[in-house]
Amino acid sequence: MTTSPKTLKEGQGRWLNRTVVGLGTTSLLSDLSHEMGTAILPGFLAAMGVSAAALGLIEGVADGVASFVKLASGWLADRTGRRKPIAVGGYFLTGGSTAVFAFAYGWPLVLAGRVAGWFGRGIRTPARNAILADSVPAESRGKAFGFERAGDTVGAIIGPLIAVALLGYLHPSASEPSSSFRMIFLLTLIPGFAAGITFAGLVREFPGRRTKAKFLTSIKNLPGDFRRFLVGVGVFGMGDFAHTLMILAATELLVPGRGISHAARTAALLYVGHNVVYAGASYPVGAISDRLGRRGLLALGYLSGALTALGFAAAFVWHLSTIPYLLSLFALGGFYVAFEEALEGSITADLVEPEARGTAYGVLGAVNGIGDVVASGLVGGLWTAFSPGIAFGYSAAMMLAGGILVYRLR
Repeated sequence: MTTSPKTLKEGQGRWLNRTVVGLGTTSLLSDLSHEMGTAILPGFLAAMGVSAAALGLIEGVADGVASFVKLASGWLADRTGRRKPIAVGGYFLTGGSTAVFAFAYGWPLVLAGRVAGWFGRGIRTPARNAILADSVPAESRGKAFGFERAGDTVGAIIGPLIAVALLGYLHPSASEPSSSFRMIFLLTLIPGFAAGITFAGLVREFPGRRTKAKFLTSIKNLPGDFRRFLVGVGVFGMGDFAHTLMILAATELLVPGRGISHAARTAALLYVGHNVVYAGASYPVGAISDRLGRRGLLALGYLSGALTALGFAAAFVWHLSTIPYLLSLFALGGFYVAFEEALEGSITADLVEPEARGTAYGVLGAVNGIGDVVASGLVGGLWTAFSPGIAFGYSAAMMLAGGILVYRLR
């Protein structure tokens, strides 16, 4: 189906349109599915005796796969001019991936499921972001990206709450202590597949001009301002560890006084607090950036990330494991992710022309993903080889450096 210029103009006239609402709803369902599994995954791995290094490896490899997939899928979306089918396929693949954990009795199958999920995420993200950027006026991009991120994070609040409730309701068998975890992983299929159906039914794509440039040429043709922006993003990303390590950190800090099951549930609830702040801040951050500019706000968000990592380092050095203290760290972590997620995508749309945005979002995703590989691998490795304090201290230094680089951009 083709879209007339009049329809395109009308679709871009209102920022809160059918596509934006559809994307927000899809993100809610998809993250509900994902976070149901993520919130209990560290506890599941701890019950199987899996180390922090293995969790860092799982998250790092999965992020690395997503990075290179984003790079290719973004260019393909620009090349074909049809982004919606790519995004729908990615949502369905991600929606089924967490259920794989139900059959794992060691970390390799968890890695396989995580890689499959991040492969789907890598396929869908550049196409989804390009559709979102094209569907709203330039002056409202911050609101639109913030709204989509808020929907994503509402799902990230509901998902862990459901998981914690089910952990309390489902009683594991004496012979299989992890049976309740496995049932929850299977239940993630329901919202996961619903996300793909919602995207297919509600989101409208406005086909644009196709790029004729080859893959490497498309990347080389991206604006210099955008490439300089990526330097700061990449340096920050090398400290931006997977937040499952935050859950693992809270679990380890709480186990001595509470036991593994209670500690895992408490850590999952702390993660809900993280996501409440993330959801509440995403739209206001985007809306404020439409008025005040985005660069300084993003640098502030990166600084918040450095403070979060420093707080976790201090928790292990000085044995700070009270619930209020840990909750404040999870809240600060949600605050900085709101800035990161809402503003990086908006700045990319500001710097890159519409016909190259799929490629640009793919490159942005690749840079973030490579940073995540480094961050999760190094933080997990330093944690296991030396101490959690050293691991989180490294993270804080890289995040601070990234914030300084972004702030100094002109």
